[in-house]
Amino acid sequence: MSNPEIPESITAEDTTESFQEAFSQYERSRTRKAEPGKAREGTVIAVSADSVYVDIGFKTEGILPLAAFQNDRQPPKAGDKLQVSLKGRNEEGYYELTRGKIGRAASWEELEKAFAEKTTIVGTVTGAVKGGLTVDVGVRAFLPASRSGVREAADLEKLVGQEIRCRITKLDAADEDVVVDRRVIAEEEAGAARERRYGEVKEGEQVRGMVRSLTDYGAFVDIGGVDGLLHVGDISWQRINKPSDVLSVGDEIEAQVLKVDSEKQRISLGMKQLQPNPWDTVAAKYKLGERARGTVTRLMDFGAFVELEPGVEGLIHVSEMSWVKRVKKPSDLLKPGETVEAVILGVDVGKRRIALGLKQALGDPWADMAERVAVGSAVEGPVTSLTNFGAFVQIAEGVEGMVHVSEISAEKRINHPQDVLRVGQVVKAQVVAVDREKRQIKLSMKQLIPTSIDEYLVEHRPGDMVSGRMVKVEASEGWVELGQGIQAVCRVEAANVPEEEERTGGKVDLASLSSMLQARWKGGPAAGTARKEPVRAGQIRQFRITKLDTAAKKIELELA
Repeated sequence: MSNPEIPESITAEDTTESFQEAFSQYERSRTRKAEPGKAREGTVIAVSADSVYVDIGFKTEGILPLAAFQNDRQPPKAGDKLQVSLKGRNEEGYYELTRGKIGRAASWEELEKAFAEKTTIVGTVTGAVKGGLTVDVGVRAFLPASRSGVREAADLEKLVGQEIRCRITKLDAADEDVVVDRRVIAEEEAGAARERRYGEVKEGEQVRGMVRSLTDYGAFVDIGGVDGLLHVGDISWQRINKPSDVLSVGDEIEAQVLKVDSEKQRISLGMKQLQPNPWDTVAAKYKLGERARGTVTRLMDFGAFVELEPGVEGLIHVSEMSWVKRVKKPSDLLKPGETVEAVILGVDVGKRRIALGLKQALGDPWADMAERVAVGSAVEGPVTSLTNFGAFVQIAEGVEGMVHVSEISAEKRINHPQDVLRVGQVVKAQVVAVDREKRQIKLSMKQLIPTSIDEYLVEHRPGDMVSGRMVKVEASEGWVELGQGIQAVCRVEAANVPEEEERTGGKVDLASLSSMLQARWKGGPAAGTARKEPVRAGQIRQFRITKLDTAAKKIELELA
């Protein structure tokens, strides 16, 4: 049954033809709106092996050759915004696009306008000539090789046949001389991309980048169109001398954005911030007084740094290196790379400092020094140093004693220790005092040197008869000189002391007796004569030894 609303003359075939005509009219209207050469913004929706598909607001997408992006730092990806111009439609129905604000110039007037306004135009590279390329921009133009945007000659020839975006830098109507610049477009786009990127990067975020170059102080890393500086101190918690020790150009790395300065266009990066901080566990791992092993990493004038674990270093101060030596510089004892054992002397997590002691690991030789070296005992050792006031003598490993200049000799006065001693000379001395807290030991060399009285005590016995000179007489005692520096005490009965001597206290003029002393010193008076004479100072008499006290160095006599 036929439909009364449809005329019998209209068939299905007519209906199909009417639809196709209407669709064609719609497409033509859309194409008219898509004016060739008019700039518009598009959004990348897909990227294939050789093409980039762009949504330009029409029913059909636009298409760009992937080669148009070869000078960009990053390949295009879905979501990127692009400035494009329409060229027409290809056989597949896609709108052919070109990157830039305008399309190919159609007249000389358009070229002049583009030159005056410094706008971007489109041209096709037609050939390679000396010094550059020829480009069809509506007229024949010259593109210098230095402004082509490529570095290698082989890459320059690859541009032949490609459509490029460029800017007119010279336009001479009389000679129809046109010079274009492609590099400036790439630089401006790269600058714009950098501006956007600096606004996108946020402090604290994790980024991925490629090491672009290395210096002594850090590495420059490309993180998507902009460079960030990875300072050598932020590469690892472990100390690194130079970035090239752990990084190479072209390495892909993960880093954290530490700081962004958009005005100065600076980005600071850190790799170690993505790893646990070893100092977070230092307080629990390193206790005062405990021993720790590490490797010497650096030597300074004031001490040596020792790596206890990656990222954790301690300092052995030069004063904590040896009990034995006065270390002037750490290199006297240590060298980089050497493994040492030390004692933890202090830990300051806030300042990231650990104080270490090398000599403490060897044991304190002063710990039992009072027991090992008793006062009065004799010691022997080499002279280690000389000063104006005395000499230092090594008496044990790490322990020195000091002999004062006044304790060097009992026979003569010493003004300077170097007059009688030299460094390295082995000497004997007696321990006079030990102060463990001050780490001081006082020594005396003269105490061990035999004196005249020592020899006299050894050579005589009680009961021996000796001669001597009465030096002084007081009451019932007299002092007798038996030899140079040797005196004895003699008991004298009061009846034997002359009245004159009692009045003068036993003092006489010794000078008047000098001749008598010289004649009678050793032989003494004739027998029987001395007993009859009263005892007085200056007399040469015979005496009998009644007592010898070696410890007190005392001699007692009686008149013979």
